[in-house]
Amino acid sequence: MKHALLIPMLVLALLAAAPARADCYADYKAKQDNPLRLHYGVARLPDTACTPQAASRQLAPRLAREGWTLLNILSIFGPEGLEQRKDSAGPYFLRY
Repeated sequence: MKHALLIPMLVLALLAAAPARADCYADYKAKQDNPLRLHYGVARLPDTACTPQAASRQLAPRLAREGWTLLNILSIFGPEGLEQRKDSAGPYFLRY
């Protein structure tokens, strides 16, 4: 009888310990120099980067690979905010 209860309890404990999977996105501003160019974009982030500071650490190197400098993270949001930002981000929507 103990074994019959032990297995369901172990399964519940494992599910409770697993991290919640939530989509995380940031909108940001970036620039290039000579000539000065600015862009607004939206990027998908790993679950571990759902704060402005962590998002900056994730996004700055991605942008730098193509010559962009991250200016700032405007906000962190979930999938519910994607559609309203899509047109504004244009070609920089989920590019980086």
